[in-house]
Amino acid sequence: MTARASSLTSSSDTFPNFIVNSTTTAEWQYVRITENHYSNGPVVDMSSTAFRCNELDSTVAANTSIATVAAGSTVGFKADNTMGHPGYFSAYMSKASPAANSMSAATGKTWFKIWEWAPKWTASTGLIFDSENISQFTFTIPKNTPSGQYLLRGEQIALHLASTFQGAQTYLACAQINVVNGGSGNPGPLVSFPGVYTGNEPGILINIYSLPAGYSGYTSRKSRARPNYSALLSALNSRSSCVAGLI
Repeated sequence: MTARASSLTSSSDTFPNFIVNSTTTAEWQYVRITENHYSNGPVVDMSSTAFRCNELDSTVAANTSIATVAAGSTVGFKADNTMGHPGYFSAYMSKASPAANSMSAATGKTWFKIWEWAPKWTASTGLIFDSENISQFTFTIPKNTPSGQYLLRGEQIALHLASTFQGAQTYLACAQINVVNGGSGNPGPLVSFPGVYTGNEPGILINIYSLPAGYSGYTSRKSRARPNYSALLSALNSRSSCVAGLI
């Protein structure tokens, strides 16, 4: 749907269900229950500690199970209703130390992006939000992610009111996972939550219904996984057809 045709109807979300290989697990079984699980309200302050996982309280991590996920699997989150707002989606992972069910895990500059779903743009159509009115989103755990426990953070940044600072509305959740059959990748660059956004980025502070003169396309924060060059060189030297070090 184009931004010009989007409505301003109320729609807010939680992501209580973790999806792994087409199986939707029980609500809050592997996802840390969020503070907004009754209100469905967004996080608007990107500098707040709630912007990391928005947990209900300090007991949540220990009371949430850890899902076993093979590297290369399709995973995701199911919302509690239809996500009716136009927005940007992304997924980040963080190595979890000491464990995925610890509240102290992933509290620093440990997160790396594995996926995003940004709006498309052309001069004739304006912004197009293919993700509008979905009820779930899925993506792939990179095949060469090292084995171990991680937090997996999914977010939607809804942009229907984003023309003013802190007008963008973030809906997010963190799943606790144990990656098995992983590889030797070197994930990065690493960022922190909060810290990765200021709220002033051109893809967050934006009037999607009245784009500025000279607008040339949606800009998201570029935070990609980097290659493991040692593994890549080894693969090339052995004439392997698999670029093993890229995630």
